[in-house]
Amino acid sequence: MAVPRNRHSNARKKSRQAHFVKSKQQIGTCSNCFAPALSHHICPSCGYYGKKEIIAPKTSAE
Repeated sequence: MAVPRNRHSNARKKSRQAHFVKSKQQIGTCSNCFAPALSHHICPSCGYYGKKEIIAPKTSAE
């Protein structure tokens, strides 16, 4: 593993880290029910992932 010769100053370190910003999660729409849902996740309203039903949707009686 490479070992740095000299220590980087706090100003150099923090100016490099200034670009490491978290971004907001992208919310798309479900391809089945068109409800807002996170990308690459099971839809919370209908239980589909893509065109396949993964889980049964929750009913109001449960």
